[in-house]
Amino acid sequence: MRIHWKTLFFSLFLPLLIGALSGFLIRDDVSLYSSLALPPLSPPNWIFPIVWGILYVLMGVSFYLMITSHTFSKSKAIFLYGIQLLLNFLWSPIFFHFQRYGLAFLILVLLFLVLLLMIKNFYEISPLSAILQLPYLLWILFAGYLNLGIIFLNQT
Repeated sequence: MRIHWKTLFFSLFLPLLIGALSGFLIRDDVSLYSSLALPPLSPPNWIFPIVWGILYVLMGVSFYLMITSHTFSKSKAIFLYGIQLLLNFLWSPIFFHFQRYGLAFLILVLLFLVLLLMIKNFYEISPLSAILQLPYLLWILFAGYLNLGIIFLNQT
């Protein structure tokens, strides 16, 4: 299998850029997390950038495998990938900056549903690309649990 270096670079760069931009926009707001009543199993703040960094790399590799496969019909998978990146990007400022926890939870639900569709489409093109998205899907479920717990524990 020949590596398409420009495509690989773009595939890795895009999700990492989206994550970095989102993190940059909320850099002054993340301290809010420590001040909230958190549900059981809430990880410490320092875990999040590590997990997200790993997930963004997996997303990029997954996208690369899908996009470089020999299947011709990829437009729906590419569209769903773009939608999930947008939803992923929107969640952080809505949760941290605007503190709209209910809306953030709805975005996670929508993101989860889009991810399911995207994984199905990726699987039809490249099964390995779909498998690489499963940690992301599980993390979104966990994020939903945390988000919902924060809604219930911080009602005023």
